[in-house]
Amino acid sequence: MGGVRGWDKILGAGPGASRALIRPGQTGRHTLRATMEGSFTGGDEYQKHFLPRDYLATFYSFDSGPVPEAEMLKFNLECLHKTFGPGGLQGDTLIDIGSGPTIYQVLAACESFKDITLSDFTDRNREELEKWLKKEPGAYDWTPAVRFACELEGNSDRWWEKEEKLRAVVKRVLKCDANLGNPLAPVVLPPADCVLTLLAMECACCSLDAYRAALRNLASLLKPGGHLVTVVTLRLKSYMVGKRQFSCVPLEKEEVEQAVLDAGFDIEQLLHSPRSYTVSLAANTGLCFIVARKRRGP
Repeated sequence: MGGVRGWDKILGAGPGASRALIRPGQTGRHTLRATMEGSFTGGDEYQKHFLPRDYLATFYSFDSGPVPEAEMLKFNLECLHKTFGPGGLQGDTLIDIGSGPTIYQVLAACESFKDITLSDFTDRNREELEKWLKKEPGAYDWTPAVRFACELEGNSDRWWEKEEKLRAVVKRVLKCDANLGNPLAPVVLPPADCVLTLLAMECACCSLDAYRAALRNLASLLKPGGHLVTVVTLRLKSYMVGKRQFSCVPLEKEEVEQAVLDAGFDIEQLLHSPRSYTVSLAANTGLCFIVARKRRGP
C-alpha cells in the first residue's frame, strides 16, 4: 500500500505552537450549538440501547458494508499505521479510552507497546471485547481489518499472528467515563506512555466545555512527555446505530485544536480530512486526526 492518503496535509507543530487559536470563552462562529445538555444522549441510554452488533454491522462491515464506512476504516488504519509503525510512537503502556466493541484501533499499536488497556462505558461493549479476546463462539470476525493492517506492515499472510499478538498485549478491559477526573475510576493505573481515543469523545461529551474538561481528564492518565492520539468527527450532531439515534457534540477543527492545547499538550501532527460517514445524519462533516505530546512543565 502507499502512504496515508492526504497525509501530506499534516501540519507539524513545535512546542507552544498555535496556542491562541481561540481565546478563552470564544467559540468558532460556524459551530452548531443546537444540541442542549438536556436532550443529549446520556450514559443510561447508551447502557440500555447501544447494541454492539448493530454498530459493528453499520460501521465495520469491511467487505460488505457501505463504501464510505469501509473507506473511513481503511483511512483510520492507515493513519494509525503511520503513527505507530516503524519510527513512530512506542513505549510500555497504552490506554485506549472509549474502545467501543472494536479492536482495530490497536492493531498497529500492539507492535509498539507491551501493555494495552481497552475500556468502554457500556457493559455490552466490554463483553464484546472480551468475547473476541477469549476467542469465544460468536465473537465478531475482525479478519478483514486485521489482514488490511498486516498488508500495511508488509505481512499480509501472517494475519493470525497479529491477532495472537494483540490478545497477548491487551492486559485488561475496564469501564471508563471520560467525564470523570479519573476516567478509569475506581481503577487507578500508573501514568501511561500513550492515551488513544478514536471517534469517542464527541459522543461522550454534551458540550464544548465538557469536551475540554474530558481532554484534561485524559491528560491526567499520561506521563509528562506522553502522547495523546485522537480522532474526532467534526460537526457531527448525531449518528444512527440500528434504529436508535445517539447524540454528539458538534465540534469545529479549531475548537478541537485549541482544546488539546489548553489541556496541556503540544500538537505534533494534525490531519484534517473531508471524509464523512453516510449514516451520520449531518452534512459537511470531516475527521480531525491529532498526535500531541503532554507538556513536561507548566
